Amino acid sequence: MRWIRKNLVVVAGLLTLAYMILPNLVVMAFSFNKPNGRFNYSWQQFSLDAWKDPCGVADMCQSLSLSLRLAAWATLGAVALGTAIAFALVRYRFRARGSINSLIFLPMAMPEVVMAASLLTLFLNMGIELGFWTVLIAHITFCLSFVVTAVKARVMSMDPRLEEAARDLYAGPAQTFLRVTLPIAAPGIAAGGLLAFALSFDDFIITNFNAGPSTVTFPMFVWGSAQRGTPVQINVIGTAMFVLAVLVVMAGQIITNRRKKTATA
Repeated sequence: MRWIRKNLVVVAGLLTLAYMILPNLVVMAFSFNKPNGRFNYSWQQFSLDAWKDPCGVADMCQSLSLSLRLAAWATLGAVALGTAIAFALVRYRFRARGSINSLIFLPMAMPEVVMAASLLTLFLNMGIELGFWTVLIAHITFCLSFVVTAVKARVMSMDPRLEEAARDLYAGPAQTFLRVTLPIAAPGIAAGGLLAFALSFDDFIITNFNAGPSTVTFPMFVWGSAQRGTPVQINVIGTAMFVLAVLVVMAGQIITNRRKKTATA
């Protein structure tokens, strides 16, 4: 008990981490299952069949490809707009700056179903046909505030003297931005981009409202499949995405540690 009291924060952190990772481990384990029926809810026997043919379920890989394309384009749009907005809010003073600074966080605080219904109403009133482009616009709108938050925190912590030193060394505005400002802000931009990609790929509510009948993303496919039976291939895709995310985080951490060692050497 004395050791637990001394290391209470560490113990609580490890328990929280285990609680968060446990569902992913269950998904990973059941990706190697071979159920007797349509539902992959109870363990039957070990099998690699689903891993050998991850696209064995009709239309699943098409929906996965659509989700990846939507997430990629939504990330690019949200990062481009969010980075510009973050720099404007931090570096410049203009009218309604405080109001815009508050309004930018509304998508984070607003329930997704309200935002989804509002976007659907807007598209219908404008006579826009629901499909890929309406989902893309909705995802960019939803992810924008998260990117602004991540980039803004990084820009606020930047030392302006570094940019002043670059200008003193006769660097032009473009050179200063590309060689000094952008590399310093890159971790915040990358964090916002990764968060936007994850939110876009995983979104169901906003997508379901604004997709239309012919646009089926991977989360929508999973929701529809769960009513008829959950194929093992869904667990395979989930496991692959989880492993990929862990590898990206580990790679980022390794790069950060190496840069710190290089800076202190």
